[in-house]
This record gives sequence, structure tokens and C-alpha cells, in this order.
Amino acid sequence: MTSALDDILTALADPTRRAIVDQLARHPMRSGELADRIGSSASAVSRHLQMLRRHGLVEERHDLEDARVRMYSLTEQPLRELSVWIEETRRFWAEQLRAFKDHVEDSGR
Repeated sequence: MTSALDDILTALADPTRRAIVDQLARHPMRSGELADRIGSSASAVSRHLQMLRRHGLVEERHDLEDARVRMYSLTEQPLRELSVWIEETRRFWAEQLRAFKDHVEDSGR
């Protein structure tokens, strides 16, 4: 596993951070809105957002209408990397299980 993938999995290991990712998958949000939606304090959400940003899963932008407002959204690349790794792992195990099944069936004849 690459260190980038390790970082992604580390960031997603926490259920609160996964809840934040689930919410941001719907649309970009302010941290206060995220806190309300997941039932957590604003300071806790801020710490989780910081970790998600540090590992490249979330980006922060300023609202176009009010530069003081920070909007958070998912970044696509880390989630794409995770998806590729999961698919490669799934394919590997599917092939292994298929080969094992063929072996067992051939041995039984």
C-alpha cells in the first residue's frame, strides 16, 4: 500500500470523519452546517476537517458571496485512488477464490 493510500485510510478510520465525507458527498457545506447535520460540536468538526484537509480528502474555499465564509468540499483524487485500490483488491480475491473453487472441483473428480 502506498503512503497516500495509508493517509486516506487513516483519515477515514474515524466514524465522525466518514460522516463528514458522507455529508460533503451531497454538496459543499460550511463547518457549522456539517456540525449540525452530524450532531457534533463545531470545534470537533473543525479538528476533523483539519485532518481531512491534511490528508487531501477535503478542500476549503471561501464563499463567492461572502469571503469570510469557508466552504468545504471533497477532493476527487484521493477517493478515486481508494476506489481503484478496492477494485484491484476485489479482483485479486475474486480470481483467487475462483482458482480455489476450480482446484477443489478438479480434485473431487
